[in-house]
Amino acid sequence: MEEQPTTRPTPADGAEERAPPVEVEVEYGDDEEEEPPRSATAKQEEASAALGAEGSRPFTPRELLGEINAEAAEADGSGGGGGTGSAFGEGNGTVSADERSSSSQESMQQSSSHHDVAVDLINSVTGVDDEGRSRQRILSFAGKRYVSAIERNPDDPDAYYNWALVLQESADNVDPNSGSSKDSLLEEACKKYAEATRLSPTLYDAYYNWAIAIADRAKTRGRTKEAEDLWKQAILNYEKAVQLNWNSPQALNNWGLGLQELSAIVPAREKQTIIKTAISKFRVAIQLQFDFHRAIYNLGTVLYGLAEDTMRSGRPDVSANELYSQSAIYVAAAHALKPNYSVYRSALRLVRMMLPLPYLKVGYLTAPPANNAIAPHSDWERSQFVLNHEGLQQVDGSNQPPSQSPGNTDGGRKPTRIAVADIVSVAASADLTLPPGAGLCIDTVHGARFLVADSWEALDGWLDALCLVYTIFARGKSDVLAGIITG
Repeated sequence: MEEQPTTRPTPADGAEERAPPVEVEVEYGDDEEEEPPRSATAKQEEASAALGAEGSRPFTPRELLGEINAEAAEADGSGGGGGTGSAFGEGNGTVSADERSSSSQESMQQSSSHHDVAVDLINSVTGVDDEGRSRQRILSFAGKRYVSAIERNPDDPDAYYNWALVLQESADNVDPNSGSSKDSLLEEACKKYAEATRLSPTLYDAYYNWAIAIADRAKTRGRTKEAEDLWKQAILNYEKAVQLNWNSPQALNNWGLGLQELSAIVPAREKQTIIKTAISKFRVAIQLQFDFHRAIYNLGTVLYGLAEDTMRSGRPDVSANELYSQSAIYVAAAHALKPNYSVYRSALRLVRMMLPLPYLKVGYLTAPPANNAIAPHSDWERSQFVLNHEGLQQVDGSNQPPSQSPGNTDGGRKPTRIAVADIVSVAASADLTLPPGAGLCIDTVHGARFLVADSWEALDGWLDALCLVYTIFARGKSDVLAGIITG
């Protein structure tokens, strides 16, 4: 039976993607071709791209489990914590008690009880099935290993970080019918992340995964004051992660999701500002990675929610229909990039008719005469443009796109037409020779074409739409987009 659309598109479940450990990483979730996981860790290549620097490259839980499983087998399943040095590389040797600072000793004494609690919690997890139970035995072995590493060197941030990852992975492995407390495991993981960042304030991975752990705790608390406080903590950690690594679309996407969740809890007077900030985070994430379908879809959902709020409030300065149309563009683009995701497919059924079919986007731009980009401003003409899977076209005087008009009726003026296959790059332009407005430069194989949007906000919409259409074309999915807008 075909899925029924939801009443409104909701953020992709688990669009949060975890970054992994230092020297040993743990991956959360299955292959990306399946439905978006609730809280999936980024694949190794995503983590590498997010971090950018080899020295702090994260690892996934799957790799960690594989390495520890091999070591556990060598130890004949004894579960001992020997061989901790190999987990962190040669640069993480132990130090004697005489070499430790007094502050480190005090810190260790204060945290020893936390280690005991964490070990008890991780040992209480049974796993949902045979695979989960096997996985949990490995995690328990890993837990002992990192406790031993911390006892040997309480100033090792990697040990705290990896211990936190094991606790976070165990929280995902909790059997809902067991007496184990997922929230308590996440709380202990947060304590370990806090200690890791205290010892190494520039550890991007720790801030990033710490934020995800806090967000997972917030999700279980509904729309309460406690949930609001947790979401604010998660947002601060995502912000810190982005400060340490601005080139991380995953962190920006998760930051946007946190703001989106927070906007549903705070008083109405604060909501608009938070929503606009969330939109900016999703947009920057997409600009960093234009095939990042989760961020594309999430931007669609936040715009849809903003359209609904605008419709209810009746604000005269904002068009709800325009917001609905913008929302539909992002949902359609996400579906075109990942047509097998039922979440996107269901949302598309809800918003498809909000598109200016048979086009993806319709709006106004000011264009120069054909082949004369430096014409006087008086010769530039503001007219309607349409964008579909084939490219951008100027509507001529007959109010028909060039491909549908039997002839030009605009005094011989040749309408602008840019095929998506000819596009090389798309960017905002501050060229001082352009007419007033927000400049747009579309570089093509035939040369640069300049257009002007009515405002910088309108330009953002054109930039995103053009880049998404090109990305869909480059990924070989233009036929999917064509089916959406012409089907």
